[in-house]
Amino acid sequence: MPPELSIVIPCFNEEDVLPLLVERLRPVADGLETPYEVVAVDDGSTDTTAVVLQRLRRDWPELRVVRLRANAGHQAAISAGLACARGDYVVTLDADLQDPPEVIPDMLAVARAERVDVVYGVRSDRSTDSAFKRMSARAFYRVIRALSGTHAQSDAGDYRMMSRATVEAVNALPEHNRVLRFIVPALGFPSASVSYRRDERAAGRSKYPLAKMVRLSIDSVTGFSIAPLRAATWLGLTGGLAAVGLLLYALVAQTLGHTLPGWTSTVVAVSAVGAVQLLCLGILGEYVGRMYAMMQARPTYFIAYDSLTGPATTADEALPAGPATTGAASRPDTPASPAGQEPAAAPAATDDAPSRAASRQASV
Repeated sequence: MPPELSIVIPCFNEEDVLPLLVERLRPVADGLETPYEVVAVDDGSTDTTAVVLQRLRRDWPELRVVRLRANAGHQAAISAGLACARGDYVVTLDADLQDPPEVIPDMLAVARAERVDVVYGVRSDRSTDSAFKRMSARAFYRVIRALSGTHAQSDAGDYRMMSRATVEAVNALPEHNRVLRFIVPALGFPSASVSYRRDERAAGRSKYPLAKMVRLSIDSVTGFSIAPLRAATWLGLTGGLAAVGLLLYALVAQTLGHTLPGWTSTVVAVSAVGAVQLLCLGILGEYVGRMYAMMQARPTYFIAYDSLTGPATTADEALPAGPATTGAASRPDTPASPAGQEPAAAPAATDDAPSRAASRQASV
């Protein structure tokens, strides 16, 4: 019987926080009195996260472990979980417990009562975040809304509940470098929100340093707006007009005999024009790079193991501290098919939805 609710949790080096997560999440999920599954996606962890997940799964049959062959990134891990999830409603939740799992019943109640496809978890209190993070986040969301017209919630991250229709729509997108916190609002499906207080990380350290936040910001801007390209055009036009004005000034000064020997103005002019050109080339390069990645059609992740359907290959059967699985027969990894092509047929599995997800490898 397919579950009604799936809870997708991306995990990367979360060995310290996983027992605390299960301690809080399991009572909440059991209290819903509805069939559910918890899809924990091990995003190529280098610590004992895989061992801890297998140990927890022994005592929690609803826990499903999906292991990626290599670290694919936070957004890709969520996408892998969405491709594997079978529930009518799917919740995405980080493992660090900054977003409380106790809000899930409220999300489910709102989704059912208001018949919406998406319920966003909105942070009403972010006092545990640094002032720099709060200010930069608000500024970033304002910029994204202004550039792309996407009405994303300012204080909503990746904690949300989605209907099966929303999940299928996201899975059908051929886009690489997905930023789900903007893709989901861009779909325009009916939505509501639930407020909560954001807590401090329960254990471990943050997996989102400044460099990753900058990369996420660049992916967000270039993935949802062509405004930077237009800005490059306007910068080029402005630089050209400035050059014409400088030329006219030089001609008039020479006619009036006011010219002075020197190279400062020349150097400044050349430097300014060169800076504008380099900026425009950099912006164009970001878009060309995205087109190049799309044309390659490489899968963003590869699933090595799924506790529901079994290991992808016989080499993946021996997982540390892992109980014997009774899923589908082993099968080799199958990379995602390019957009517009049907993926290769996969062997039959105990449930057709996870079989399709594992065989397709869901190109992000």
